Amino acid sequence: MKKEKKTEKEREPQYYRSVTGDRMINYHVYYMSQLEKIIYFLAAFIAGGAVGYLFYGGIGKDEFGDPTVLTYILNFIVIVVCGTVAGKLFLPIRNQQIVNSRKKKLKSQFRDMLEALATSLGSGKNVQDSFRTAYEDLTNQYDEGAFILHELKVINSGVLNGINIEELISDFGKRSACTDIEDFAGVFEVCYRRGGNIRETIHNTCRIIVDKMAVSQEIETTVAGSKNEQYIMLVMPICLVGMIKMSSPEFAANFATPSGVISTTIAIALFVVSYFIGRKLLDIKV
Repeated sequence: MKKEKKTEKEREPQYYRSVTGDRMINYHVYYMSQLEKIIYFLAAFIAGGAVGYLFYGGIGKDEFGDPTVLTYILNFIVIVVCGTVAGKLFLPIRNQQIVNSRKKKLKSQFRDMLEALATSLGSGKNVQDSFRTAYEDLTNQYDEGAFILHELKVINSGVLNGINIEELISDFGKRSACTDIEDFAGVFEVCYRRGGNIRETIHNTCRIIVDKMAVSQEIETTVAGSKNEQYIMLVMPICLVGMIKMSSPEFAANFATPSGVISTTIAIALFVVSYFIGRKLLDIKV
């Protein structure tokens, strides 16, 4: 118990206190609430249990093909085991999907912020006024709960309270989990302190991010077909086994034999391994 509490304390926090004292998101991690865990686990449990029953249901029938008490017990065990495994595998996958989705949204919103900053600076405004104008511009583009609006609000609030703007942006960069934002924060700090060309810095950063996002979108479009094929290949065995069991129960009885169970287990293991390998290969970072 002590070890579990220690691990809980040592894990990276989901929120930090900014230099202004505000509660700010740490985009590196996301920890599901208990309700989220229960919902996602139950969804995966139902799907996994159904698939497990489809592949392994009916084991332990008598010589006449009628279910016995052992059959019902084994069916229950199969559903529970397969559902639990599916739930435990799905939770970290779903958690990482949420983290990646937040990073993608933040990066896109940050690009729009840079475009607004570049426009304001180009019109002759100073850096502080440009950040305030950027916030006003983006409120017309995003909902109130958007990540970038919250970040800009804290930056502008910190500036009004006498906190160095480069310190505020540096804090944002450290929490962002985005290399482009971290690099921008570092370059901004150097330029601002030494009197560099801030307008040119923001303009170049915006252009680089736009180019990288265009390349990333092109890659995603290219591999989208392969990802769809991967999902189809995962679903196809389930559909085929379901069709066999509905159309030919006599042939489907072979799945409940020892050789059928072994073959099914090997096939499922190969499909699961191929799925994770495929995800790794198709996860191309720019």
